[in-house]
Amino acid sequence: MSEPRHLPVVRGRVQCTQQEAVSIDRCRLCVHSVRVMVGGREVTSPARAYCSRCRDTPDVDMAKVEEIVCDDVSGEGFRNIANIIS
Repeated sequence: MSEPRHLPVVRGRVQCTQQEAVSIDRCRLCVHSVRVMVGGREVTSPARAYCSRCRDTPDVDMAKVEEIVCDDVSGEGFRNIANIIS
């Protein structure tokens, strides 16, 4: 398995795919969002916390996110977590 990508947040957006930069609000709901960096600390992304058994993560203020750790190495792009858990 490939290493996750570390996507810097620039003016509230990340380079999701080579063709598309998206608002980090999409990362809140994306299955590929593994962790987010806030204040120099990595925490579980809201999407992963929502679907995990323990759901042990603080409420993440997406406006303060500095980086997204993304496991989309194939270039699929945004995939909504609701499609998996529903």
